[in-house]
Amino acid sequence: MIEIFTTGGTIDKVYFDALSEYQVGPTALPDLLRENNVHIPHRVTQLMRKDSLELTDADRETIRAAVAASDASRILVTHGTDTMPVTGRVLAGIAGKTIVMTGAMQPASVRASDAEFNVGFALAAVQTLPPGVYIAMNGMIFDPATTVKDRAGSRFVSNPE
Repeated sequence: MIEIFTTGGTIDKVYFDALSEYQVGPTALPDLLRENNVHIPHRVTQLMRKDSLELTDADRETIRAAVAASDASRILVTHGTDTMPVTGRVLAGIAGKTIVMTGAMQPASVRASDAEFNVGFALAAVQTLPPGVYIAMNGMIFDPATTVKDRAGSRFVSNPE
């Protein structure tokens, strides 16, 4: 069983014509998984509906507590990309679990979104990686401790410290 926790972020943003802006809506994950014929045993729990720039330390502790309390040893967390490495560092040290974080640079509701690919890639990663915390984005696996988002390049990179 894979436990999927959703926290919001771009992957769950929806467009409201009247407002001419995106807002975080209900999670797109159940529909995305069904439409892509995913039959891996899983459950989806929506923890919150926030842009990652709005997440607080208390929100990150809520995410950590949910992951730690889960009976699943394989956890997927969807998260906004702006502060994904920050939350990943908060999740470090949870023993005996493979925790993979993913998100999208474009909402899942947009045709040119990377959401489907990233979720599929993250589902494969969470089944094959050893226990630890990882970011799975755009075909690459990153360590949250040494990863930053390259906003200009719309991608994640390892921080060359």
